Amino acid sequence: DVQLVESGGGSVQAGGSLTLSCAASSPSYSTNCMGWFRQRPGGIHEGIAAIDSRENSYYADSVKGRFTISKDYAKRTLFLHMSNLKPDDTAMYYCAAATRAASIASALSWEYWGQGTQVTVS
Repeated sequence: DVQLVESGGGSVQAGGSLTLSCAASSPSYSTNCMGWFRQRPGGIHEGIAAIDSRENSYYADSVKGRFTISKDYAKRTLFLHMSNLKPDDTAMYYCAAATRAASIASALSWEYWGQGTQVTVS
């Protein structure tokens, strides 16, 4: 199994930046896809960014141009750099991983999830 632990959440003012990290612990880190989802209070899991084994990245329209996903293979860590944050970005952010092809359009396509880290933009 892949265990995922997020960190880096916090409170920030609108227009500010924040970088989330997701540490993966697994005998086999070479998951096919890793990504970030978020969930606003009362809302569903919204896929916002993903990166596949070929380093192709995918973004939701709501964060395109503001968020950047990246991976550090040596440190087994996934990152989400968020800039120009808006109050609407306030949510619990989750790291996800899949050993097969997965899409940010479908939370069901992801096999492993972290516990989440809260981001609050005011």
